[in-house]
Amino acid sequence: MRLQVEEVSFAYGSIPALENVTFKVRAGEVLGIVGPNGSGKSTLLKCLAKVLKPRVGAILLDGKNLASLPGREVGRYLGYVPPPGTGSPFPCTVLEAVLHGRRPHLTWGVSQRDLAVVTSALAFLGLTDLAERQLEELSSGQRQKVLIARALAQEPEVLLLDEPTATLDLRYQLEVLSLIREFAASKDRLVVMVLHDLNLASRFADRLILLCEGRIFAAGSPKAVLTPENIRATYGVEAVVSETQWGLQVIPVAPVGIPAQDKDPQLRKVGAQV
Repeated sequence: MRLQVEEVSFAYGSIPALENVTFKVRAGEVLGIVGPNGSGKSTLLKCLAKVLKPRVGAILLDGKNLASLPGREVGRYLGYVPPPGTGSPFPCTVLEAVLHGRRPHLTWGVSQRDLAVVTSALAFLGLTDLAERQLEELSSGQRQKVLIARALAQEPEVLLLDEPTATLDLRYQLEVLSLIREFAASKDRLVVMVLHDLNLASRFADRLILLCEGRIFAAGSPKAVLTPENIRATYGVEAVVSETQWGLQVIPVAPVGIPAQDKDPQLRKVGAQV
């Protein structure tokens, strides 16, 4: 499976949100989308998920134009996890919610294979013990894991996630992103995910795209993209970036134009390095 995005642009009315976005993602790869608020990250993901229709440009899945594929076929190719807090939990059990992900594959009823795939998705996300619980009884973090399990139950070739760890604590952030990497590697499928946490993006994405004002500002390895210069230009903050054995560590120091020592005396030593 290969995902190609070719010169995609999108606007909300007369307000441009994406301009001439082009990139490719290969099977087995995890691509991270980062950038400041309002840079077009979620809009791009919605275009990839066919929730929004690009004004111009094309999105290709193994050469097939996404715009020409019927909804049922799109559901077999793409699994989309919206950002946390999108909609209210509806009255159903965890098992029923994840089973909903099998809709693109269902014919006359739920087969043994459908149940096996759902059971596997629940186990993969550590949700087996919650299968009979009502969705509305779960914490926001647990509900987020259910949404990811539902997307995995689609058996997609492409997994799209918008801020998948936003409501998770530190342990679950690491667990979920590790599972997402495992999904991409073991299934030879690809993942595109939006992340605000640059440290997590550096650790778990193979490549990054840095968006700013709807355009690709930088693309490449985390080391090439997350430089102090790029962070300053796009986020408007001074930052210290260092390498660790787990990836890059990005420490925001102060907004551009405000010396670190004036913002926080404890950052005097760090700010001197910027």
